[in-house]
Amino acid sequence: MTKPPLPYPQAFQFHPKKRYRVDIPVAHLPTQTPISLPVTIIHGREPGAILWLSAAIHGDEINGVEIIRQVVQRIQPQQLRGTLIAVPVVNVFGFIEQNRYLPDRRDLNRCFPGSPNGSLTSRLAHLFMREIVTRSTHGIDLHTASDHRVNLPQIRANLEDPETYLCARAFGAPVMLHSTTRDGSLREAAGKRGIPILLYEAGEAMRFDLESIRIGVEGVIRVMTVLEMCSPIALTPPPQPLECRQSKWVRAARSGILRLAVKLGEVVEKKQVLGTISDAFGDKSVRVRATVGGVVIGFTQNPLVNQGDGILHLAIIGNGE
Repeated sequence: MTKPPLPYPQAFQFHPKKRYRVDIPVAHLPTQTPISLPVTIIHGREPGAILWLSAAIHGDEINGVEIIRQVVQRIQPQQLRGTLIAVPVVNVFGFIEQNRYLPDRRDLNRCFPGSPNGSLTSRLAHLFMREIVTRSTHGIDLHTASDHRVNLPQIRANLEDPETYLCARAFGAPVMLHSTTRDGSLREAAGKRGIPILLYEAGEAMRFDLESIRIGVEGVIRVMTVLEMCSPIALTPPPQPLECRQSKWVRAARSGILRLAVKLGEVVEKKQVLGTISDAFGDKSVRVRATVGGVVIGFTQNPLVNQGDGILHLAIIGNGE
């Protein structure tokens, strides 16, 4: 029988070799129905790193929810050193509505570190920072591409920080991309507090991608191993990650119907034809060419494009020539 969630905040008074479920109150719906942040805490046999896992900061990005479920099921408190804090659904409002945003139409990943007196989104960001991030020594935030796009499994992180770089390489995603932080992002807020954090991007919104989930689960466990939180586990040997320092979007030169001729993970050369954009009858057609050399790490899945739309994302290899 599953034990009921512990009352908050008493549940954070950890005892060794224990697993906890915590519901942190967030807000009430207009019907006065309470909304809470579900958290699983696995406290190991002895002190060590404190790693948080988070997913569904964007409510329609659900691959990470399944990644966290599988990780939590595989980790036993008696075999763990340190603490794992798992938050599978951060944006509970968006997750219920199958929507990227919160009810106030704000993007949670542009509102960190938040404010206790701000908008609903800002208050949730503040709560997450106060109750999860500040209790942790490391973090992994799990994402997918936004609506109508798909991403190759990749780690985005500050690769110039030695501890973050160590974790990024251990994760074993096909691509490691050095990425500056965006204003208001969780990664920026955690970085300002000196907490190494990885952002895992893989798959698409509102879809389970089994390969992206497998890479994510094994990547999290590899990071836990390098942090000495658990003993090495037999996993699929990862490929040598391709390390890139820059990326660039290829944009539509005209509006029309896009037909891509490349796949995720494909290495392309500068000026290579990536596809075509034509009108509905195919009478007028233009070729889409790579503006730099690199590996395809994401693209739109909507064939209807407008002039200026980002249609394909390249991680630049070398100097891009």
